[in-house]
Amino acid sequence: MRQILFEIPIREPWDFGPLGQWPGFGFGLVLLLWSIFGAVSLWRTRRHENGFGSETRAALLWWAGIATAIVLLPNFREPPLPVYGYGVFLVAAAFFSGLTAGTRARLVGVEPAFARDLGMYLVLAGVVGARLFHVAQHHERVFKDCVTPGDYLITLVSLPDGGLTLYGGIIFAGVAYVLLCRRNGIDPLKFGDAVIPAVFVGIAFGRMGCLMNGCCFGDACSLPWAITFPQGSLPWKALVFRGVLLENAPATMPLHPTQIYSAINGLVLAAVTTVYYRYRRGNGGVVGVALMLYAVTRFFIEILRNDEFGQLGTGLTISQLVSLGTFIAGAGLAWWSWTRAEAEVPSSLPESAARPAV
Repeated sequence: MRQILFEIPIREPWDFGPLGQWPGFGFGLVLLLWSIFGAVSLWRTRRHENGFGSETRAALLWWAGIATAIVLLPNFREPPLPVYGYGVFLVAAAFFSGLTAGTRARLVGVEPAFARDLGMYLVLAGVVGARLFHVAQHHERVFKDCVTPGDYLITLVSLPDGGLTLYGGIIFAGVAYVLLCRRNGIDPLKFGDAVIPAVFVGIAFGRMGCLMNGCCFGDACSLPWAITFPQGSLPWKALVFRGVLLENAPATMPLHPTQIYSAINGLVLAAVTTVYYRYRRGNGGVVGVALMLYAVTRFFIEILRNDEFGQLGTGLTISQLVSLGTFIAGAGLAWWSWTRAEAEVPSSLPESAARPAV
């Protein structure tokens, strides 16, 4: 694991002579890069809308909000600025997921730009949902040291110590996805069948971020590929708290690399849904199969994890309980898609074509 990849000094100024000194390397560089990205993104969005429409205004507000946060950052944090491995992989997840979605959007006649822009909103909704789901599940532990309202607010948005539950992100992003598709006149099931592999690509990169952070760790393992986490890491702290490790232990015992299992699972499911798309029978069929496959694989990976306990007296983790509901929902959607496609065959094809050959 490597929670902090490197640190950036954020207060060293750039000297522009008669123009004075401006915020320089680190803070200034991030603001410069964000400004360039924002200018390109706004230009693309405005060209797509042929004017200053609602999407352009939304993109401008999104850019301005992040730019404001960058400007204010030096006032709230002492230098240097750490760059977290978890955050880097979340950015990579958003980028490669959006790239995949943009490529596959053409299969259903949707502009790649819409798919990429949609990805930005879904990443935001996913992070918010994942954080809220985690906080609701572990509120006593998360807020145990909070006293003032400010403490609660800072703790709510603080992610360096982990604290995102994937299913919460999937639920929030799913709701946002349906609303945004409806708003733009796009069939969410038809479009979802084409771009669902992009979701699994994002999951694969996101789980590698979990490995860098040390969260979502596995149970004890004696296999050759088992991994250990150093003293002071999230797994080490959790195992010491439970009394499994001594406080002077230099590292954890060998553990299942469940983060890597989950990343590989994401890539495999991306490949499976890509292939299955060619054989789908009706809109929503690929999404239904994807939900079932992810629910099954997540259920069994949870068995190898050691960061969660059973809930509601069932012995199943909250993610396993959600997996059961996800599997049922996916099976229902797949069945509905298949039967609907079967029912539409006679009405959409000539009688001779609909009748099987003998």
